[in-house]
Amino acid sequence: MIGKVLGGTAAVGATGLGYGLWEAQQFTLRRVDVPVLPAGQAPITVLHISDIHLLPRQRRKLEWVSRLAQLEPDLVVNTGDNFCSPDALEPLLEAWGSLLDAPGVFVFGSNDYTMPAFKNPAKYLAGPSKVEEHTERPLPYDDLRSAMTSRGWADLNHHRAELEVAGRRIAFRGTDDAHLRKDDYSLVSGPPVEEVDLNVAVTHAPYLRLLDAFAADRMDMIFAGHTHGGQVCVPFKGALVTNCDLDTPRVKGLSSHTAATSGGELHTSWMHVSAGLGSSPFAPYRVACRPEATLLTLVAG
Repeated sequence: MIGKVLGGTAAVGATGLGYGLWEAQQFTLRRVDVPVLPAGQAPITVLHISDIHLLPRQRRKLEWVSRLAQLEPDLVVNTGDNFCSPDALEPLLEAWGSLLDAPGVFVFGSNDYTMPAFKNPAKYLAGPSKVEEHTERPLPYDDLRSAMTSRGWADLNHHRAELEVAGRRIAFRGTDDAHLRKDDYSLVSGPPVEEVDLNVAVTHAPYLRLLDAFAADRMDMIFAGHTHGGQVCVPFKGALVTNCDLDTPRVKGLSSHTAATSGGELHTSWMHVSAGLGSSPFAPYRVACRPEATLLTLVAG
């Protein structure tokens, strides 16, 4: 009897793992409208890419990413964790192709700086992963940075930038990775730029300390990644974890964040958190949370 129970449990586990491995290959393009532009303005399309976690052997992922250029977005926002091994850099750049010709901005995550390390996936249920658990094996992040900036993409790791996008002027600010505690918002903080059509904040990991700071400085919109949408979700309930201090209802997709400004009034920023296109090579599965990129259409509010 015990043997039958154990055998049945093993069969269920194997089936679940097989499904998770299959779902991790079901790449999906999400589409969402965001009423954030000033009244009377024409739409702007934004492709949000995050958490590719690329390995060169992932041919199906590379082929899917290579087709994103056909969308011809007005702007590309990349919120980090691009690759997992040094030899993935060139395939990654080749897959982006003509996307690098579009206006773009980027920040880095931990898997732009260092290669991932093995960790028991069950530890994520106990809270966000720790800085000391990340490997010290470096990735060629400066080569990645140079490849993107040489094509005109703006590095927002503790930098500001202004870009012309579809005939409009957009002001950006961003931080380095909060999950690695590399963030220092004071380097880019301050009131919104008044002479532009939109003020946008970009970071990898949506920790509340940054979301509060962005909204307090009256950003129109915030972009982030990192969460993988929870990666393993419960149908009809959603994510169990976010791998940061963000609440699970906002683990992916379009939502908002509200904070008090220096003047005491409340400001609400639109926020988009990408569930990302990949996962750690040591946990290459997803459940009820397909890998994704998102094409956002910014429209007049």
